[in-house]
Amino acid sequence: MIFIGICGASGSGKTTLAKALCREVGASSALINQDCYYLDHPNMTFEERTKLNYDEPYIFDHDLLYNDVRLLLAGQEVTRKAYDFTQHRRMECHEIIRPADVLVVEGIHAFFDERLTDLMFLKLYINVDPDICLLRRIKRDIRDRGRQIENISEQYLTTVRPMYEKYIRNYVHDADVIVTRGGKNARIVDILAGYLRDELNKQNEA
Repeated sequence: MIFIGICGASGSGKTTLAKALCREVGASSALINQDCYYLDHPNMTFEERTKLNYDEPYIFDHDLLYNDVRLLLAGQEVTRKAYDFTQHRRMECHEIIRPADVLVVEGIHAFFDERLTDLMFLKLYINVDPDICLLRRIKRDIRDRGRQIENISEQYLTTVRPMYEKYIRNYVHDADVIVTRGGKNARIVDILAGYLRDELNKQNEA
């Protein structure tokens, strides 16, 4: 199994790149979104949950993500995690993730936990101008998460941009490959998919 991490700012195209690689590599694949591993806060009111900083690294359950990855790398199945962004709560999910030839984890803090990065065969960082990321985030949050433009703007100014400056932009130093122009960079997808196929062939021949 080849384990890949994809990191970058919110709206940079991490999920798009991850799906493209899984599709083009021509092998079995499993994709895990770090967004599904937000810590759950069932004892908080909805209003209290909306005030949490969802862009800082400690908002995630890193232990749970790390354990799921370790199980998959060991050849065991795990239950997919899910998250309701409209209620800021963990959701029940019965889908099973099975071990595959390629495992991809993507998220804004995918490189935060050294235990996880130590397991990664390849670390990709998507480098996109923050203004472009903001425009993509606005479109996604309105379409997929039921957010209003005022809420998106406030969150960007109070948490998204500050956390990008403090943490996320610095993850570039942990990357093996820096991807420009976002997740729809077809040329880099072809190059990476070819590289991964070669590595899989080497593993199968070993």
